[in-house]
Amino acid sequence: MANFIKPYNDDPFVGHLATPITSSSITKTILKNLPAYRSGLTPLLRGLEIGLAHGYFLIGPFVKLGPLRNSDVALFSGFLSTIGLITILTLGLTIYGIAAFGQSKTLQQSEIKELQTKKAWEQFKGGFFVGACGSAGFAFICLSSIPLFKI
Repeated sequence: MANFIKPYNDDPFVGHLATPITSSSITKTILKNLPAYRSGLTPLLRGLEIGLAHGYFLIGPFVKLGPLRNSDVALFSGFLSTIGLITILTLGLTIYGIAAFGQSKTLQQSEIKELQTKKAWEQFKGGFFVGACGSAGFAFICLSSIPLFKI
């Protein structure tokens, strides 16, 4: 039987174990295509794309599992709950940005990464908020146009 689990780069002192899943080219390709790691995107577009995905899928659990799920206002209350959660998440991004990039640090030009400055983080956060609220609104419109089985 072949030994599939081996130390990363054949160095037993490294804490990462390379498995067929973690070291496969398919996994690396999928991760490389996520908006956080894709090259060529501005911080605003990264935040917008991540926000679009999150706002679109966050409305479902609130509509189907929320306390007003059996009422006539389930969809609207789910939408408002989604907007509230997006606001809380954006506040968390704001707090992180203040904690990580609030102090004025002198960075070499080679040290600056794509989301490692205060200005870039603000753009990312703004894109996330707009994208998430927009896609939550789009999901609300789509779900409100589906006729429900009312007896």
